[in-house]
Amino acid sequence: MERIRVLIADDHAVVRAGLRLLIDGQQDMEVVGEAGDGWQTVEKAVSLLPDVVLLDLTMPGLSGLEGALEIRRKAPEVKLLVLTMHDDEAYLRRCLQVGASGYVLKRAADSELVAAIRAVHRGESFVDPSLTRVLVDRYLERPGRAPAAGPGQELTPRETEVLRLVAQGYTSQQIADRLSISVNTVETHRAHIMDKLGLRGRAELVRYALARGLLSGGRL
Repeated sequence: MERIRVLIADDHAVVRAGLRLLIDGQQDMEVVGEAGDGWQTVEKAVSLLPDVVLLDLTMPGLSGLEGALEIRRKAPEVKLLVLTMHDDEAYLRRCLQVGASGYVLKRAADSELVAAIRAVHRGESFVDPSLTRVLVDRYLERPGRAPAAGPGQELTPRETEVLRLVAQGYTSQQIADRLSISVNTVETHRAHIMDKLGLRGRAELVRYALARGLLSGGRL
């Protein structure tokens, strides 16, 4: 039996070890490599040409979305399966737009991941069932449109940088490290962004960033 060759991309070694144990335990699958940051993921995807890249969205160096675009450009035959903690439809839509074939939530990895890998390898799409229910509920609750910005409120270049990184799933500490500023400064920028744009919570922020093209995958 020819096995499905999988590359695991996640910045946490413990998570990678658990995923390797799960995948290697399947008769029709094998892990052919691991990557701990975005650039390493692209390099290994191109050199190893796995059947499926299991891709985390938030990684150092290059985000999962940016990495997905690079992989699609350099190795279009490789299938991309996103494994993430983000259950917001904006992330799902953007991942599908950049070429991912599947989207699985980490909290359901033990029950959904194996089926998702097989589906993606067959050329099918796979969306975590629990996320599908969330999307339906949210669609019924409100129209699917991006929130409008407050009148006359323009973001500074630094606020735009922070907005993009927050929308890509980076924590305040990770943003501070990436931009060489303090966590308090990040939180201040974030508060100003929410106030200027009249947004409430990460979900609205992500939808706003997506609608304005800030998750287009360009490097910061």
